[in-house]
Amino acid sequence: MQFLSPATLAEALAAKGEQPDAVPIMGGTDVMVELNFDKHRPPALIDLTRIAELREWRVEPGHLRLGAGVPYTEIIDRLRGRAPGLAMAARAVASPQIRNRGSVGGNLGGGSPAGDAHPPLLAADATIELASARGVRRVAAREFYLGPRRTARQDDELITAVLLPEPAGPQQFCKIGTRNAMVIAVASFALALNGRTREVGTGIGSAGPTPLRARAAEEFIAAELDWDEATAPAPTAVRRFGELVAATARPIDDVRGSAEYRKHALSVMARRTLAWAVTDYRKEIATCA
Repeated sequence: MQFLSPATLAEALAAKGEQPDAVPIMGGTDVMVELNFDKHRPPALIDLTRIAELREWRVEPGHLRLGAGVPYTEIIDRLRGRAPGLAMAARAVASPQIRNRGSVGGNLGGGSPAGDAHPPLLAADATIELASARGVRRVAAREFYLGPRRTARQDDELITAVLLPEPAGPQQFCKIGTRNAMVIAVASFALALNGRTREVGTGIGSAGPTPLRARAAEEFIAAELDWDEATAPAPTAVRRFGELVAATARPIDDVRGSAEYRKHALSVMARRTLAWAVTDYRKEIATCA
């Protein structure tokens, strides 16, 4: 196995173009596990740790540009105000050691439906930046996931950044597992309220072949919310919202949970995150009044 260590992004993109089967590595929290258990042995690894721009973030007009290699710990410590849903999800990722190394770019590259970063990216309507020697393109997160561990990234491309719109309302994330830490989600759910456009964003994790967006639930609850006064929606509307979220899921039975349990859990998490978000939204309105 070759080990390539480019010093610049241009060198990394050239290496990926020459060896499309090479696997990029930065935190190594997923790749090294597969190597250690001999589940996957690629012809080459491309070490991206020397490329500083992948570990940088900056605020640009209308959005936060988050480098693909920014570790979860930095998102938690420094970006809670600019990426609240993602910061909540980052706190649920594995252990402190993993959060110090792992990144959103790694989650996206692996493409696992159970990845904790995916639901908040969907809910916030994030955009994924992909680069190759051919150029740079951007793909909406809602179009990025194509199938189990299949994404819109081409073989010669690297994930370089995630663009997160400036929050225009509360964001929430909820995850259920067999314990509170060091666990892969049985199911997860993210919610984002946009008071500016009066829209709702959702993201479902670990309950389908890809991370999912509950479109019908979004449209329903956006019409039911009182965007001016932020009064709690009617219990029947909250219950219907949970049902629509659960109906969107396409889970399977596996060692972590049954399909029926996942649907039930998603319904509960949808109702809870909605209640939390509406409460936060009411506080925001009161503060601005």
